[in-house]
Amino acid sequence: MRIYCRRCGASAAATFQTLCQCGGMIDVEYALDRATLHDSPNPYVRFADLLPIERVHAKLPSEARYTPLIHATRLGRAAGLTALYVKDDTTLPTCSTKDRMAAVALAYLWERGVRSFCTSSTGNSSTAYAHAIRAYPDMHLHLFSAERFVPRVQHAGHVQVTHHCLRGATFVEASDFAVTYARRHGLVAEGGFFNPGRREGLKLAFLEASEQLGRPIDWYVQAVSSAMGVLGAAKGARELQRMGRIERSPRILCVQQQSCAPMAHAYAEGSECILPHHLVAQPDGIAEAILRGDPSRAYPYVRQLVVDSAGDIVAVSEAEIRQARQMVEQLEGLRPCFSASAAVAGVLKQARCGRLAREHTVLINLTGAVREDSAPAGALRWLERDGTDWVAA
Repeated sequence: MRIYCRRCGASAAATFQTLCQCGGMIDVEYALDRATLHDSPNPYVRFADLLPIERVHAKLPSEARYTPLIHATRLGRAAGLTALYVKDDTTLPTCSTKDRMAAVALAYLWERGVRSFCTSSTGNSSTAYAHAIRAYPDMHLHLFSAERFVPRVQHAGHVQVTHHCLRGATFVEASDFAVTYARRHGLVAEGGFFNPGRREGLKLAFLEASEQLGRPIDWYVQAVSSAMGVLGAAKGARELQRMGRIERSPRILCVQQQSCAPMAHAYAEGSECILPHHLVAQPDGIAEAILRGDPSRAYPYVRQLVVDSAGDIVAVSEAEIRQARQMVEQLEGLRPCFSASAAVAGVLKQARCGRLAREHTVLINLTGAVREDSAPAGALRWLERDGTDWVAA
């Protein structure tokens, strides 16, 4: 594999890096003419040649198996679609597709010499990292959470995780302070969207589904905040296509909740960047995992991907999300969270307006299940706002 800058093409250093000196995003490419799919039911082994890990080692999940792919016939009938499929990532250890991200990103960080790092999320990524890091006893995670998302972080009650909680902060503020804290204390800021290990891990859902389905996928659908999972899926599709494993790459449909939909609003206006009036200062909504009010840095990459695939970015209302979740529960017996249900709502909306044809093969990544909020485990380090800084409460 080669790790390089998508803007200037320069090869990146062997150490961990998220952005090039030119400001471009670091990405990974593989020698696809020599890549093979290994004979294993474990996706981390099966697709090892398409992951940014030097070798398959014992720290990767040894018992991992493909998550179910469900032909949602009853839901499809209600939507007027004959080939609607659901990739059920709710069955993963922390009930979230982010378990894929954590497994690959931790291996990627570890192989590049990172032993202590800082990160932030609305709950799913943080929970997945805190769960998976136990396979790396020499690593430590500094986790930063905005106050409203603290109860959504689980598996953090052990010595390898230090949980910093910011009173009254937004997700973006918590994320920004994670970077500041890393710089002040000589730690690594793991980069979120710009961490190649994250995007590469998240593409596993599409790699699995392409084999399980065995037919071309017309639309790949996911609810998004920064949309790193969508970028990963699209990259995986291009790689499989170049290897001759699939005929074509799918069109991409990104879905956001209407109350926090900066990407959808910018895309609808034909804007190439997020403008001030697209930002959401205090995001609110039931789809908590995708409440990112400022995706300015990620949006240009996502927009270009959607344009190139002839796809779309749409927003759905709370009522549409609730209805979609109820339909999935009643018709397919699944219990997705509201964020995952937003993707279903997007499909129902696009089908109603004729954007999805009856015969289109549509794949929804059902990214997470209902994971009940709980009292945070372990000691919390509360921080309070002090002007433009954050200090110990």
